[in-house]
Amino acid sequence: MKKILFVATVPEHFLYFHIPCFKMLRENGIEVHAACSGSCHIPECDRRFSLPVSRSPLSKTNTDAYKQLKRIINENNYDVVHCHTPVGGALARLASRQARKRGTRVFYTAHGFHFCSGAPLINWLVFLPAERLLSRLTDELITINDEDYKCACRLLKAESVRLIHGVGCDLERFKRAESGERERLRESFGFEADEKIIFYAAEQNVNKNQRFLIEALSILQISVPKARLVLAGQDNIGGAYQRLAAEKGVPVEFLGVRDDIPELMKACDVYAASSLREGLPLNVMEAMATGLPVVAVGNRGHRALIKDGETGFIVGPHETQKAAGLFEALFSDEELRERLSSAAREAVLPYGIESVLKELAELYEITQRS
Repeated sequence: MKKILFVATVPEHFLYFHIPCFKMLRENGIEVHAACSGSCHIPECDRRFSLPVSRSPLSKTNTDAYKQLKRIINENNYDVVHCHTPVGGALARLASRQARKRGTRVFYTAHGFHFCSGAPLINWLVFLPAERLLSRLTDELITINDEDYKCACRLLKAESVRLIHGVGCDLERFKRAESGERERLRESFGFEADEKIIFYAAEQNVNKNQRFLIEALSILQISVPKARLVLAGQDNIGGAYQRLAAEKGVPVEFLGVRDDIPELMKACDVYAASSLREGLPLNVMEAMATGLPVVAVGNRGHRALIKDGETGFIVGPHETQKAAGLFEALFSDEELRERLSSAAREAVLPYGIESVLKELAELYEITQRS
């Protein structure tokens, strides 16, 4: 039986993004192993290894993680080592050097290079040389947006570079509300009938940039006093955005971590995506599949999904006034909302789970040793 080892820094990466892929591989007779930090159960996994790996590349525990990973790889004779996340991807590729000489293929999925258009110079000086070195240890370098794909082809040295449409959006779970469903859900969440709800689902941190939305809302309230911002996601910034909302005196609801995102999306009016850096954001795909018009801060991941003015709107990272104007236009113009909704649902189809699994099946079939 063929065996594949998946490596990432944290288990959440597998739990959120890769279980359908694991299931597909096992159904096709491939044994799936996973290595990451922590000890939680990972579904559709035949064997699970716990590593003392840290997100910080400077952590001393990563030395032990590298040694353990090297032993795991050398002892199990994998057909493929497929690694994800920056630190997990670096350690796995370094630990696979001997195994590659024996025929193991090494894949790395880049979920968004740290060197990209608009990134600080320090990112280019630090991350590009590191990735160029590691790419020489990579048989398949997989990118998930066009900008990273072109960058990898031009600047890196992997044996092969390919583009795959992300990790797959569940188009059955995220779809447009049926007749009467939206009203029922709004009532269940305590939204008033005449409120205009802007929704964003992402952990609170500096990169996700919820500050932008709070500031835009403070402008929007002058013309749309019933506008309200609803944020779902873990607070990783110590309550800073809650304090900012209180300081601005704007209605922002902080929901924390939720497992009912599809229902929340159906109950809201528009979706906002304010992050400064994205590879290919699943939350935006899910909003588009639900039919929510999206206003997003420009970055490569958002630009890969959204055609400005056709399937959503793109604004600059400091254009809070423009964002407020777009929200107002979307609230007041039903024809505009419907046009964007229809175009977005069509545009997101190639990113559905079934389409992505076909791309992954081709990847593994092409590169698996017979």
